[in-house]
Formats: sequence, C-alpha cells, structure tokens
Amino acid sequence: MADKTGEMAQNTRRVFINDIGNYTSKNIARFLDSCVVGASLVDPGEADVEEDDDRLHDEQPKLKSATFQIVGTVSSQTEEKCSFIAEEYSNLKREDLLHHLMKCDVVIYDITQNADQIDEAQWAVSALYEEMDQFSGPKMFILVSTIMTWTMTKPADKDNPEIPFTEEHYRRRKAHPNFHDHIGLEKLVVKLGKTKSSQFSTYVVASGLQYGMGEHIFHLFFKMSWLGEVSQVPIFGDGSNIIPTIHINDLAGIIQNIIDHTPKSQYFVAVDDSKNTMEDIIKAVTLVLGPGKTQNVSKEEIYLTRDLMQTDIDSLLVNLCIEATYLKENFNIQWVSETGMVENIEQITEEYKQTRGLLPLRICILGPPAVGKSTIAERICKHYKLHHVKLKETITETLENLESCVGMEDEENDQSEAQEFLDTLKENMNQNGGRLDDQYVIRIMRDKLRTKPCMNQGFVLDGFPKTYEQAKELFTGDEEPEDLQSKHEKKIIPEFVFFVDATDVFLKTRVLNLPETAVEGTSYTPEQFLRRLANFRERNVEDETLLNYFEDLEIHPEHLEITSNDDSEYLLIIEKVCKKVGKPKNYGIVLEEVEEGERRQAEQQLKERAAQRAEAERREEEEAQQRDKCWGEWNQQLVEVKRQEHDLLESQSELLRNYLMKDVMPTLTQGLIECCRIRPDDPIDFLTERVRPEDVARNGKVPGESAPCN
Repeated sequence: MADKTGEMAQNTRRVFINDIGNYTSKNIARFLDSCVVGASLVDPGEADVEEDDDRLHDEQPKLKSATFQIVGTVSSQTEEKCSFIAEEYSNLKREDLLHHLMKCDVVIYDITQNADQIDEAQWAVSALYEEMDQFSGPKMFILVSTIMTWTMTKPADKDNPEIPFTEEHYRRRKAHPNFHDHIGLEKLVVKLGKTKSSQFSTYVVASGLQYGMGEHIFHLFFKMSWLGEVSQVPIFGDGSNIIPTIHINDLAGIIQNIIDHTPKSQYFVAVDDSKNTMEDIIKAVTLVLGPGKTQNVSKEEIYLTRDLMQTDIDSLLVNLCIEATYLKENFNIQWVSETGMVENIEQITEEYKQTRGLLPLRICILGPPAVGKSTIAERICKHYKLHHVKLKETITETLENLESCVGMEDEENDQSEAQEFLDTLKENMNQNGGRLDDQYVIRIMRDKLRTKPCMNQGFVLDGFPKTYEQAKELFTGDEEPEDLQSKHEKKIIPEFVFFVDATDVFLKTRVLNLPETAVEGTSYTPEQFLRRLANFRERNVEDETLLNYFEDLEIHPEHLEITSNDDSEYLLIIEKVCKKVGKPKNYGIVLEEVEEGERRQAEQQLKERAAQRAEAERREEEEAQQRDKCWGEWNQQLVEVKRQEHDLLESQSELLRNYLMKDVMPTLTQGLIECCRIRPDDPIDFLTERVRPEDVARNGKVPGESAPCN
C-alpha cells in the first residue's frame, strides 16, 4: 500500500488542455485539478483504508503532491484566469505551442464546441508524433470528439434497428454530413497511436451531448424555463429522437480513468445509461424550473433560434441509441449522473443555478402609507429584474387566473378546485364589502411567492405583511408537515427588509398636495389616509411589531428616511438598497435586449438623420430658389445694362460716323488721288504734309486746294 502511494506521489502529471475558456475544457480542467493522480486505480473502499493508512503514517503530503498540473490555451488574455490553471497561453505561434506541448505528459484537445480547433488538433497530434524520438518520457494524446460521428451508421441488425451501438462497432461508424472533419481527425489520432504506443499513446472519446455545471447545449431550454418569459417551452419536431448525453463531470472522470489506466483500447464512447428523448429532457427541465408546459413546434423553427449554432442544432436533432459498455466493465468511474439527465433533474437544475449565480433575491419594503414604497419597489425590480408583488394586484391576478382555469375543459380536477376556491373568495368579498379575510389573503400571497418566477428570480414584497400575525402566518404557517414546511417557507422568507419612514407632517403634506384626479377612487382621501396612518403607528408601538418578527429571525431591517419629494432623494434610497443587497444574481441584459436596444437606437438615429437630411434638403431647395431668383434678377439687370451700353455706343458712334463721312473721308480721298498722281517717294510723308488734320478740321479742305467755283 505504501509503495502504491509513493508511486502516486511521484506521478504528478502536467496536462495541456486547449481552449480552456470553453465549457467542456474548463470543466475538465477543474475536475482534473481536484483529482489525485492514480486515484481511479483504487476502489472507493480501498481508498478509505489507504487514507487511514496515510494518516497514520503521516504520508498525506505525498498524496497531495500527486496531482495534475493544468496548463492550456485561451482565446484571449482578457479572460479572467481560473485558480485551477497553472499557466495560460494565447496567440502562440505553432513552434511556441509545440514547445509547451513537449513539456506536458498529457495533451487533451476538445473539438466538440469549436470546429476551428480541428485544424490545430490535427497539427498538434501530427507534430508530437514526428517529435516522438525527442520525448523525455511517455506522452498521451486524448481527443474529445462527439457521437455525431456515429449518426449515419447503419444498424448492425436490419431486422432489429433498435439494438444500441457499442464501442465494438466504431469501425463501421458513419458521421453526420457536417462532422466529416471530426471523424477524419478521429481516424488520424487512432492511427498515430498504433506505431509506438508505449512512447506515444492516443485515444478518442466520443462524447454524448454534455450537460451539468451551468449547461451549454441545453442552456437555451434552461434559460427559457428559468426566465418564465414564455408560457410554453418549445419542443422542435415531435421530440421522439433519442439524445445520447453525459454529465460534464462524468466525461471528465472518464478522461481521468484513461490517464490513470492507459488502456489498450483507443476508442471510447462516453454516454450515460439514459435513453432520454428530446421531449423527456425538455419536459423535465420546464417542470422543475419553468411553467411546466411544452409545445411541439416544427423542426424548422430551431433554425430561427439565435442562441444555437449549426453544430448545436445538428446535435439536438440527433436520433441515436448507443451504449458505453467498455467504461462500465473496465473503468472505475464515480458517476455523478449515471442514470441520466431526467432522473437527476433536481440536482442538475441546482448545479445550473449555482454555477451561473442565478439565485433569487427576496426583498420586503415596509413603511407608512404614502411614503413611496411602490416607487422604491419598482426601481429595485427594474435594477435587479425582480417581480413586484403588491397585495391588490395579486388578488386581482388570482381571481383572473381562477376564472380562466374554470373556463378550461381539459383539466377537470383543477377546474373543480378552482371553481370552489373562486366561489369561496367571491362569497367572502361580498360579506366583507369587497375585502378578504386574512386567511385567504395569506393563502393568495403565499401561492404568489411560491410561483416559479418568484422562486427563480426573486421578488420585492411591497407593503405586506402589515402585522406580526400576518408575517408569522405567511412565512411560518403550519399548514404543511414540518420537514416540507421548512423547505418551502425558507424559500419565501425575505432576505432583506427595508423600513422606509417619514414624519407624519411630511406624509400629510404630501397627500394634501396630491391632485384630485390622483386621489379619486383611492385610499388617499384625507379621512381614509389619516385613519390608515394612525393604525400603522399604533401597530408599530406594540410589543410584537412586524419589525420584531424579522429581528427574531435574525433578519435585521434597514431603516431609510424620506425627507423630501425630490427625485434625488429616491436615488439615494435606491443607492443604499443596492449597496446593502449587492450585485444582481440574475441574467444580465440578454443579447436580444441588447440587439433590440441597438435596433431602437439605430432606428432613432436613422430618423434623426432622415430629419436632418430633409431639413438640409429643404434649406438647400430654399437657397436654390433664392439663388435662381437672384440669378434671374441679375440677368435681367445685366440685359438692361447691356442694352443701355449698346444704346449709348450707338448714339456716340453715329456722331463719329457722320464726322468721318462728312469731314475726314473727302479730304483723305483727295489726298490719295493726289498721291497717286504725283507718286512721291514717301507717300506717308506726302500725305502728312499735304493733308493736315487741323486743316481738315477747320475747313474740310486739303491745303493748297482752290475753293470750288460757285
């Protein structure tokens, strides 16, 4: 025994896991980090004896040192580092990645979630195979694949196609058309491990659809049921298809066994014992988390679901009956959910809520009338996405639901019970002038707080209970057996109680200043309000007050004071409440809400831009019209100026023409005739001397020419 423990201490394994940020890899890493190397080689009974022996011989430190050291790749360094990861790598070149792989004893590649990892996994196993001679010790490569590589396999017995497949049939398996790359990689991994398995052993694990620990592929149905936003959870198709499944921790346990046992077989099917159909799974989820109702819709509608990728859709529509016989016969697996998802749905849903931090918030707001409890409650509900529970609205809702149930013909038992309770409530209201006795009010409010939405997300109880007796009856009533009572009632007792108060003078002033339209038909008329305020103050000076009830349960109410009607006062109150309650334990803004907000914002921006464009076009058109008008006026003015210039030039040129024709041309003509007759050596000088302009201007004659005879 001591030798085995010493050997385990020396066999600390360094394990590489790809893409540790995804669902499968992260949970495998978390599981292995909590395991002891070689632990699956020891039966549970023998392990207890060994633990006692270790304690007696003080060998516990050795056992603790024989653990798995987890390293791996992440998509980006911005992801928060997990405590169970020793080293994280991102954006590595392949030569650098190979360097890290060579330092590991076990390399695990998951290709069930991201098909992009197939190429890297193919390279990794091939590169390690080529470097086999450089290994410092034996190495193991484990490929986590999917049962989708079996979906097109023909039955071994055509006469009895319902006989399940086993690992023995793995050579005959045929993959789904969208998973040919997966099966190609499976064959490569098996092939490379046959050469020298003592030095480099390779294994393929064909995993069923994984569930548990927050969910992945089934998350859509868990989320729809938990949020309660649909009255019926859809089942795509008739829901009769058998879906092979496995809990993610059981898958990790199988990988642990492979590492510890180093089996001769290279191919394993990892599924639980269940033969659940899609309908079985969805109905189980919605019965525990949601409205409890399902609806069959056409298979094609699954393609309209945004939360599912194509590989998820193919997997959910699979119809395959397969068993993992080798695991049961050869491995020592501490099963978490051996019988399947449906049989363990309570445990699975609890894991889902705990892993995702989906815990209900139960808040109670108390205080005198008109202090603003509903205003505060509404803002708290909006911030934490809780359900606002008000007495009057809950009674109205209950009556409407009972009347609706009475009108249904498919549920006779519920119908008769609903009719009986409805008649009882109406009769009691008629006897009390429209009010209900406390026993019925308590029953209605308790049923409301026990509804799936309030149990899932939580609630803000607005102004109820009003007395110590009501609180005691509502939260610790004795209608049920003590064991069930404790289980149910603790789930509706508020975790946080806030007592909002103000002075009587302030409250009276606030009510008196309300507009008549707001007061009409309410209990805020002066007489009714003063009576309600007096009753409230009287109830809170007794020995057993409502606040004392919560103090007895060690739920200490937080006192908040309202001093003004300013909205900033309520903002401060909400800030104090949020500081006390802490962060929301609900889903954040979901993708659809983000996209809807973005769509509305985009539409608003488009409208604003369209309005701006229309305004710009209008201004441009006005400016164009103004330009055209100015241009027309300018053209008219230009035409007029040109006409005036033309007229002026015409008038001036007429005088000049007359002058030239009458005085200049005759003299010049005579001079030219004389020049032709005499033919001087320099005609220009001749004309200049003979014809002087001043003589022409004076008498219109060439000098030396005789005057004509009369």
